[in-house]
Amino acid sequence: MKRILFLFTILIFSQQGQAQEELNKKFTPIPPKDANTKEVAPPKEAPPKNDPPAVAEKPDPYKINPDELFKNTNLYKQEANVEGIFYRRNQFLGSIKTTGLTSTIRYRDAAFVDGDKVRVYLNDKVIQPEVSLDGEFKSLKINLVQGINKIDIEALNEGFASPNTAEFQVFDDKGIVVSSSEWNVGTGYKAVIVLVKE
Repeated sequence: MKRILFLFTILIFSQQGQAQEELNKKFTPIPPKDANTKEVAPPKEAPPKNDPPAVAEKPDPYKINPDELFKNTNLYKQEANVEGIFYRRNQFLGSIKTTGLTSTIRYRDAAFVDGDKVRVYLNDKVIQPEVSLDGEFKSLKINLVQGINKIDIEALNEGFASPNTAEFQVFDDKGIVVSSSEWNVGTGYKAVIVLVKE
């Protein structure tokens, strides 16, 4: 009898172990998707840019830096730091490229004709030792060399009224004006223009 009772107990417990508890609970449905809520798409990644490498520009061998140019104390008088006087310094009047064989420079006194005198250099060599400026243009024809043709115009005095004032014009070999400007420099200072023959 004990054996039957033992077998019966084991049978009841084994039935209880195989029953599924999930089925005894109440069913909870999965809620449907809300129709008003839109699904947000992930942001699109931009493809990496394939920029071509930056092309290194070839430095211009004929580029003139006036600050470096005027540092040469053998050729250029240093600027005088006098308050209120702005003409006691050198002036850079620009760099012009040309393909011509010659160039003509014309100059005259730009203000009151007061006896201003200048000296003209080409590549640091004197080509006009003394020129008196008056109201009429005087001209100087220059045979250009390949590359840099640096023209310095030095004020030899300031006349009766300071500073030394002058107007200049640069013509190419076809007679076309390529530059025109004025300078106001003190005695011993220079106005510089560069013609680059390509």
